[in-house]
Amino acid sequence: MELTREIYWNVGHLVMIPMYLLVAAAFGVIVWGIRKRLQVYRLGQPLARADQWQLRLTGMLRDSLLQLRVMRVKGAGSAHGLFFFGFVLLTIGTTLVFVQADLLDPLFGVRFLTGKFYLLFSITLDLAGLVAIMMLLGLAARRYLLRPKDLPNVSDNAVMLVLLLAIMFTGFAVEGARMAATEMGTPLARWSPVGLAFAKSLTGMTEASQRTLHTGFWWIHFALVLAFFCAIPFTRLRHLLLTPANIFLRDLGPLGKLRTLDLEDESNESFGAAQVQDLTWKDIYDADACTYCKRCQDRCPAWLTEKPLSPMKLVNQIGEVAFTHPEANLIANITTDVLWSCTTCRACQEICPAAIEHIPKIIDMRRNLVLMEGQFPGEEVTKAMESTEVNGNPLSMAPAARADWAQGLNLVDAGQGEEADILYFVGCYASFDKRNQKIARAFVQLCQAAGVKVGILGKEEKCCGEPMRKLGNEYLYQMMAAENIELIKASGAKRVVSACPHCFNTLAKDYVDLGLELPVEHANSFVLGLHQAGKLIFNPAPLDCTYHDSCYLGRHNGLYAAPRLLLQAAGASLREMARSKDESFCCSAGGGRILAEEKLGIRMNQTRARMAAETGAPTLVSSCPFCMSMFEDGIKGADLDEQLKAQDLLEVLAARSA
Repeated sequence: MELTREIYWNVGHLVMIPMYLLVAAAFGVIVWGIRKRLQVYRLGQPLARADQWQLRLTGMLRDSLLQLRVMRVKGAGSAHGLFFFGFVLLTIGTTLVFVQADLLDPLFGVRFLTGKFYLLFSITLDLAGLVAIMMLLGLAARRYLLRPKDLPNVSDNAVMLVLLLAIMFTGFAVEGARMAATEMGTPLARWSPVGLAFAKSLTGMTEASQRTLHTGFWWIHFALVLAFFCAIPFTRLRHLLLTPANIFLRDLGPLGKLRTLDLEDESNESFGAAQVQDLTWKDIYDADACTYCKRCQDRCPAWLTEKPLSPMKLVNQIGEVAFTHPEANLIANITTDVLWSCTTCRACQEICPAAIEHIPKIIDMRRNLVLMEGQFPGEEVTKAMESTEVNGNPLSMAPAARADWAQGLNLVDAGQGEEADILYFVGCYASFDKRNQKIARAFVQLCQAAGVKVGILGKEEKCCGEPMRKLGNEYLYQMMAAENIELIKASGAKRVVSACPHCFNTLAKDYVDLGLELPVEHANSFVLGLHQAGKLIFNPAPLDCTYHDSCYLGRHNGLYAAPRLLLQAAGASLREMARSKDESFCCSAGGGRILAEEKLGIRMNQTRARMAAETGAPTLVSSCPFCMSMFEDGIKGADLDEQLKAQDLLEVLAARSA
């Protein structure tokens, strides 16, 4: 017996004519539907996302075919990944059938679905289909029986699940009817175990009935496949096309870098985004690529502390406005409470399997509120902005006192052009806040122990402008940035180091658009380099601690290893929090929120302090002046004074430097 099967058994080869005509019509529906959606995307502003296409393509293929982004989350992510792999194998199998039956065999008499390869083909497709069905049933049970909190159940989800399950079951029914009539009792049968189970249920029927049943199921299966194709542009099934494309269109970095507004462009009548037309086309497209998986919401510290911000809902609200009422006021639909709740921690973008960019949308709407409407989240923010404009810092401190913390440290006055090995950009909190001044002195102590000559801009230094920019005040940010850049250039500095992740991120990425091209490094990686070069020796001493990954060091810059290596070198014993590294939980100070009162929901800093206390470690180590300020308050507010103490990594290292 030949190890193969007759393709188009019982339905005949003539079925190809109506079959391909209908498939062509279905693909025409897909093209027509996607073109309709493209018209809505074009409402947005231009944005170039076709550069470095080789890098984009390899990233898309890697993440899509290997499901790397999807399977980062266990449970539903793993189930979706396994379903995808099963679905891909079935698609490959269908393609092989098409190649042999419709091309190679009729044209050249070539048949490759025979022998041992056919046996492998049969069992692979049967098992792939079984896995796909099991994963779909598991996902359906999760969505409709277990009902995870806040998981949206839009009608599209039911359509997708029912359609896909029906396609899988009718496919096995077609196979079972064929096997009942042709393969029962032959060696081939056991190589299609799922089809065999269907076939056994039909063995009591006559062959004529089996053929009739086969023909009926064949056409039902084919009709369902056509319905699947036609549904793609009009349901969430479109993510099959749009999500891989969105990964191709992803922001290639630098991570978290914002678009710099041209404030001198007189043709601009407004700044920021009040309507969908003010956003980019990619911002509208993102809503269509969203799969409603709610991973961004599950990671969002604002949502988890009972703020009204859900990154998932925000993105889809933009889509709803774009497709239903594009003339509507976008901010009024989303609400200012939602927009001001964001800490720009980037947890949403880090976990999103569709590479959706949430933060730029929020910042653009904040820009409109501030630059066009003069709105801020509170009077305290208004005062901080006014202080920054007048004093160069948001803390209402006299500019002349900015370098008082450095008295007695013999630092180089880079503002006067004196040469130094590095220019230390201190930042506002390390300059004026007494607690953070200790951290600044610790950094200088480490540098001097390594023989590094440190220069500062002294009283000439201004706020880097990052909190103002993240709150939407692009004008004030650019004013501060321009003054700092002029000072840095005039100093003759060749290298800039900052212990503040927000200053570091801003100088290293955002200042580039305004003309700063010096290498900028965070104190952690700088100190680690000194230690690894043998210039800085530590005397290890025990320290039982946990470490908080600052959002702007971690998710915005990927600096996870350096602080841990330094703690290890200092003799510390580290207990990781449940949310650490790329899953770290924000302290609440990012996105300019350091300047604003937290009036909604639960205090984020207290939530994070409790996470640290749960490790049992008595010391919470961090590497950010904003985080330090938040933890000092959070530990007190959570009544954890007796069991938890906040320290900066630089203080730990300075206490152990030789």
